[in-house]
Amino acid sequence: MRELLSELRAWHDAGTPFALATVVSVRGSAPRAPGAMMAVTADGTVAGSVSGGCVEGAVYEAAGEVLATGTPQLQSYGISDDEAFGVGLTCGGTIDVLVAPFAAEADRTWLRGVGETVARGEPVAVATVLPDAAGAGARRVVRADGAEGSLGDEGLDAAVTDDARGLLAQGATGRQWYGIHGERRMQDVSVFIQTYAPPPRMIVFGAIDHAAATARIGSFLGYRVTVCDARPAFATRERFPTADEVVRAWPHTYLSGTDVDERTVLCVLTHDPKFDVPLLVAALRTPAAYIGVMGSRRTHRVRLARLRDEGVSEADLARLASPVGLDLGARTPEETAVSIAAEIIQHRWGGTGRPLGELSGAIHHHGRR
Repeated sequence: MRELLSELRAWHDAGTPFALATVVSVRGSAPRAPGAMMAVTADGTVAGSVSGGCVEGAVYEAAGEVLATGTPQLQSYGISDDEAFGVGLTCGGTIDVLVAPFAAEADRTWLRGVGETVARGEPVAVATVLPDAAGAGARRVVRADGAEGSLGDEGLDAAVTDDARGLLAQGATGRQWYGIHGERRMQDVSVFIQTYAPPPRMIVFGAIDHAAATARIGSFLGYRVTVCDARPAFATRERFPTADEVVRAWPHTYLSGTDVDERTVLCVLTHDPKFDVPLLVAALRTPAAYIGVMGSRRTHRVRLARLRDEGVSEADLARLASPVGLDLGARTPEETAVSIAAEIIQHRWGGTGRPLGELSGAIHHHGRR
């Protein structure tokens, strides 16, 4: 939705009906995670993707049917047949796709409200009752300070609201099952909860060439990027045009006063003890998902000794990714940034960091945010 938002709002403003296909669950290896979307207008215009090409044709046909009938569909697409490249996922997984019409005024109101919330950078979740259950298509919009819309039962509304806020806190999207009154461990009602959390943060410390390259790739990956350095001559907007903000402050002071959550990644590229040690002491007090630290192996050993002198525990020291990045043989700042980004992605999704050709089993990892 975040990528499609401007196009969907343009269609909405023009009064153009469209069908929205959304991946609601994934089993096995699949190219896109739950929440991936593709929209199709009545005249055949397409935006977005649910599988990177494997089943788009079939979803396109389903969208046409949904637009004609006004009835949502829940479709499953598994491994392709013996003819290959037919309707199915050649990677061997299975995806469930909700295809729903967006034509009524209620749909437009929903899209407008959610779109405005996302544009403001505020967290919001949308819960939709899936077909084959009473109240199919009903939606509930959940925000940090309230909720609107009903799924047809007070108990169900309360249970879904709690789960939606939990998923928002994790930055996760997923399908949940309930009893008709919201009972846990029952499967009478299937609800898809799509979350739109603000982009995760990447904070890069040290205004050096490697930081400029890391900031660029961080923006490319969808992070809200901050570059921080205490030296005014180096921490300038001109040197970091792709960063969302450039901060001139002592790194540990800035970190202690800014928001860091479980999705935040910290890249410490200063490799200067007077900056590194107090910064890392502060960083290890946060719930940051990743703390990468630049420096040679010798620098890392000296740094560890100084952190131990500061009372940092061995368990906390084990959180540091240092020397930062995966072993790609990187030489340039840009290559080093790719190495750092690769390690962040590996850490986020639980990959091995090894060549896929040396491995067997699922290629796509959807189990960790």
